[in-house]
Amino acid sequence: MLVGIATAAIATVAAARLRGAGLHRLLGGSIGTAAGALLGLLFAYVLSLSVVLNGPTLQFFRTAIPFLTAYIGLLVGVAKSDLIDLGFLGVAAERAGSVSAKLLDTSVLIDGRIADIAESGFLEGKLLIPQFVLNELQFVADSADSAKRNRGRRGLDVVQRLQKMPGLDLSVTTQEFPNVREVDLKLIEAGKLLGAKIVTNDFNLNKLAQVQGVSVLNINELANSLKPIVLPGETMRVFILKEGKEYNQGVAYLDDGTMVVVDNARRLISKTIDITVTSVLQTTAGKMIFGKYDERIHIGAAEQRGATASAGSSAN
Repeated sequence: MLVGIATAAIATVAAARLRGAGLHRLLGGSIGTAAGALLGLLFAYVLSLSVVLNGPTLQFFRTAIPFLTAYIGLLVGVAKSDLIDLGFLGVAAERAGSVSAKLLDTSVLIDGRIADIAESGFLEGKLLIPQFVLNELQFVADSADSAKRNRGRRGLDVVQRLQKMPGLDLSVTTQEFPNVREVDLKLIEAGKLLGAKIVTNDFNLNKLAQVQGVSVLNINELANSLKPIVLPGETMRVFILKEGKEYNQGVAYLDDGTMVVVDNARRLISKTIDITVTSVLQTTAGKMIFGKYDERIHIGAAEQRGATASAGSSAN
């Protein structure tokens, strides 16, 4: 009974591993198992000719040795599978040290920027969309709420756009985790099983995956890292859109969405002014720029622009 339970447990774990294994690992494991079993049978045959062992002891070793060498061959074959060239099968083999696969979650597909990143060629390796993510997108697209419905449809449109991109290695994985209900937890389990990174812009999923040892690529962090660097003391020209929370503050936004909080600018709402940057705050939600309005700087900048325009007119 114990042997049966152990065999069933090993078979279940092996089945789960095989579902996420690549072709080169399956081939390497098969070759290693066959070679190990063959060597074990040869050794068992040589052992049967020995006069030292006989009876039940000899029969035990003749049976156990092939299984042991087959298992050792399986481990060695999987470990060295990256050395196998699958070119003769018309398949590009995954090499050791190659870029790992990337799992796309629901939020990043609805966001849509992943398509532009993939189109630019900055995404390498295999992109995987789990079937349960597609199911969630379909559920959102069928929602009675028009806003949710539009978000779901946009996510499905992004999937179709990714599928049509030439040279992009994209596939849908049918990996399921029936014992896990939440999609975020399923993504983390899939990342562990497949050794893949999760691409998301969900802050909570980002933190939860990192705690459980799964690598995450956050689109929002990428966008923040690409924003232009602004140093304290620099001047910049902004449009004051609304008043701030504190006294005499105005709020402006850059083209990339960065919030700019300006002191002494509350009375200048709906006007474009020149400000001096005082500090830059980097948060998990993005970058915030703090500045102050100095009327002398504003007048000086206006005079300089006027002088430049006059010089240009005189030259013409």
